[in-house]
Formats: sequence, structure tokens, C-alpha cells
Amino acid sequence: MNLFNKKLSIAFSLKNVIKIILGLNNKDINNIIQTAKAAELISVTYLDIIANPKVVALLKSMINLPVCVSSIDPLELYNCILMGADIVELGNFDIFYGNDIIFSAKEILELAIETRRLIPNNDICITIPHHLSLSKQINLAKHLSDLSINIIQTEGYSSKRKIGININDNISYATNKASSSLSSTYAITQEVNIPVISSSGLSYLSSGISTFYGSSGVGICSSIKKYTKIYDILYYIKQILYVQSSSLNYRLNNQSCILFYNNSFKLKLKQYQIYKYY
Repeated sequence: MNLFNKKLSIAFSLKNVIKIILGLNNKDINNIIQTAKAAELISVTYLDIIANPKVVALLKSMINLPVCVSSIDPLELYNCILMGADIVELGNFDIFYGNDIIFSAKEILELAIETRRLIPNNDICITIPHHLSLSKQINLAKHLSDLSINIIQTEGYSSKRKIGININDNISYATNKASSSLSSTYAITQEVNIPVISSSGLSYLSSGISTFYGSSGVGICSSIKKYTKIYDILYYIKQILYVQSSSLNYRLNNQSCILFYNNSFKLKLKQYQIYKYY
């Protein structure tokens, strides 16, 4: 693992990263500031915001957290670095899926090459699209490793579709919603030595599971959007922090819990592989 940002490097090495994703198209300054303040109070690892230089400059003047900017335009990312952004990300593709726009592995790789050319001395995160088969996701991850990309983020297929499960069963719903992102995380971390963030469909109930599958942390977005008051945002993030810290203890001290989740999610991984190749 080789990260430029030393503060982030420590968090990634401890595998307890929590990234709050505010959205690639979120231009609501009040919402961004409110969530950022809550995140700083509760000590999350870093924020992921729209690639807007003015927003970056404003946020960096108000908080002391590392700021990541997301876009599919390498030049936008470069301009944000000039205004103080700590990390850049090619990812958070949700707004494009709604318009039936998807990115191929070749397109992602070309964007990554251009981004690294423009930004040689900052950390770069690349989201690997959920629609790629697991073999293609792994192959893309290997190419990104060759480009010295610092972080990979996985996203979940099921989080973009309605899930045929009782939504009132919170644990089962959270597990199933996160399963495809975690399956990708597990597959990728077996093949490359790059920190992986599990995202899409992760909630406080499922975030702790990610560490069992090689993840260095989680990206939280949709599950936090429903909260509008700073107290509620603080409380929800605190739940995630608690689950993350508890999962580390389970990983060290509760082998039966690990075995249960391994069996459950390896079965999910096999089912997911069959579906993706079909």
C-alpha cells in the first residue's frame, strides 16, 4: 500500500476507513456543510464531494478533514487539486445509471491513465463498475494497479435494483443489499494489493462485515441521505463507527462469527459469479 496522504495511509493500514459520500451531483451547499460538520465532529476518515473548485475551497476553509472529489472528467479533478482537494476519484456513477449510461473497462482505464498523467502526486481512487463480470473487474483492478492507482472502490449490483426480500427484516435486507459489493471486494482483494473501499448499499448494519472480506473501509451514501438534522446525521455515523470498531474485535476474538459470515458470503459470491457470467 502506497498512499501520498499520511493521515489516510494510517486509517487504511488499520482497515477502519469511513468515507461519507455526498454525491457527484450534490450542489446543495447547506447539505454539504451540515454533513461535513457532523462528519468532522464524529471523526470520520474523509469526505467525498462534487468536483467543484469553489465548493472544495469553501469546505477546506471550514473543516479539517481530507476531501475527495468525484467526477468522470480528469480536468475537473485536476482543477480541484489546485484548490486543495486531497484525493480524486473517478467514480460514483449512480447518476449515469439512471440515464442508461455505463462505462466499459476500457473507458475507465483510459480515464485513469489521463487522470494519473494530470495528477502524479496525489491519491487517486477508481470505482470499478458493478455491471462488469467479476473476471473483468479483477482484470481492470490489475491494470489499475500497474498504473499506481492508490485506492479501488467497489459498488453493488443489487443496490441498483429492487431486491426481492422483506424490507422489514433489517438484517437480511442490509446483508443482501451489500452482498454484491462485498463479493467484488473479496474477489479483488485476493488478486491485487490495493486498498479497497466497499460502497453502494452499505449501512451501519452491514458495514462491519466488509472487514472480513479484505475491505479497508466503507463508503456510505444512500443510507445517510434520509437524515436532514445534524443530530440524526451524527447519531447514524456514530452507529457506523461503533459497528466498525466492533467488527475488528470480532475478527480477532470471535472465530465462529467469522466462519458464519464467510460461509454466507462465499455462497453469495458463487451465486453472484454464476449470475454475472450468465
